[in-house]
Amino acid sequence: MTVTKMSWRPQYRSSKFRHVFGKAATKESCYDGVPITCSVQDNNFCAVNPRFLAVITECAGGGAFLVLSVHHTGKVDPHHPRVSGHRGNVLDIKWNPFNDYCIASCSEDSMVKVWEIPPHGVLKNLTVPLKELQGHSRRVSLIEWHPTANNILFSTAYDYQIMIWNLDCSEQVIKNPVRTISHHTDVVLSMSFNTDGSLLATTCKDRKVRLIEAHSGNLLQEANNKTHKASKVLILGNMKMLFTSGTSRWNDRQIALWDQDDLSVPLLQENLDGSSGILFPFYDPDTHMLYLAGKGDGNIRYYEISSEKPYIHFLTEYRSHLPQKGMGVMPKRGLDVSSCEVFRFYKLVTIKSLIEPLSMIVPRRSESYQEDIYPMTTGNKPALTAEEWLSGINKGPVLISLKPGSQVAELYSEMNKVLGNSLDTRRSQSRPGALQLAYIQDQLGTKDSKEESSHTGDDRSQAAVSNGEDLALSCSPPRTENELRLKFHKQQEEIRRLRELLNQRDVRIKQLELEIKNIKNSQSQGSL
Repeated sequence: MTVTKMSWRPQYRSSKFRHVFGKAATKESCYDGVPITCSVQDNNFCAVNPRFLAVITECAGGGAFLVLSVHHTGKVDPHHPRVSGHRGNVLDIKWNPFNDYCIASCSEDSMVKVWEIPPHGVLKNLTVPLKELQGHSRRVSLIEWHPTANNILFSTAYDYQIMIWNLDCSEQVIKNPVRTISHHTDVVLSMSFNTDGSLLATTCKDRKVRLIEAHSGNLLQEANNKTHKASKVLILGNMKMLFTSGTSRWNDRQIALWDQDDLSVPLLQENLDGSSGILFPFYDPDTHMLYLAGKGDGNIRYYEISSEKPYIHFLTEYRSHLPQKGMGVMPKRGLDVSSCEVFRFYKLVTIKSLIEPLSMIVPRRSESYQEDIYPMTTGNKPALTAEEWLSGINKGPVLISLKPGSQVAELYSEMNKVLGNSLDTRRSQSRPGALQLAYIQDQLGTKDSKEESSHTGDDRSQAAVSNGEDLALSCSPPRTENELRLKFHKQQEEIRRLRELLNQRDVRIKQLELEIKNIKNSQSQGSL
């Protein structure tokens, strides 16, 4: 007789993300009247960055996609200019993670094209690409930018090849990729990189999950599980695990978790339901949250991933009556941290020609910045150049803080540079009344010097921050809670002073512009 011991562990695990909820945008904050593509390709059809929203559209005679400003909500003009340089339907689009004005697209015409979007958006139809990549022999279904190296692009097509492109060259048309990966025997369904971009995971129509060394293209591991047909794959950050979504032997929708070092048997398999739509997985490495959005579903399930059994912990799900065809995801640097937003989807609703932003929010009473849910995250600066990566170097992403005041020092130093190098010279040269303007600037300068002399202590702290060195950070680390609180308040005070100084400089610029205008008017009247 076996005796089963009762576990002393609590039934519910502690988690700060247990009560995360989805908040759909209001009608005014949606994008209405967008002719979303009718393609049956299992892609997201949408790409987002903090400046622009791009979505593949339905059109006759070739392929096109729409690029809108993120703030251009409401009704979209049906004649809005498009990016329309492909001869076949566009199948996938991806923004460059290090350049918000650069986007890549692939199409049924077997071409990959890289486009430069004007700073003010697409004001007329864009037909000439920045780069054109010719190498695939059949339609190109997927593209992925390298997560840490600048201007490295991966593409895969129905010729079963994965090609690696180096865009750091002067040629407008690139015909030869730097490397070709030929391990697949059928169409590649998805690609995913690990954090530093040294590993590439793929799923294929031949039911196999492959782990490939990204530099050399060597096949490291291959999973061939007869009970799980994987369609989408994700490498879960630095947790050394792979997540796949697909179908079971009986065509139930199924998820599986794999050990990155051993793909022979999955760590976990779980059947979800009997729906037919493909499951799109999205992973947030900062919160270890995994989101599952089914094509044609209205709901989004979300889980928390841990390194110990049972690995996947179901949190809850967001429900909606509007079915999604695809999903775009805003990078972390574009989220609203003041409302504790940890993830944002852009949901494509084909039946209503609507793009609906959906924010995932951690409920908090305090309105201050929540550091525990916003660790240092991937920024928009590359860690490597293309040549460095091609030489065999791997490096993790350059991290940034999402704290609102963390960029003040950088902005202040840039403001000083602009004011010191250009304002006092560029506006006085090649303009009438230069002597009078110099006199006005001297007067303002003496006035500022008097004010600065009365605040020498403040200026020292501001100078230290403007040079990129915080005095509080140069001291020894705090040892007690009181010391930590004091340093925190000092930093807050320095940020406040910097903001006040920026406002004063703005006022000074406006004063100088008015004086220049007055001098111009007086001189024009004198000449008459």
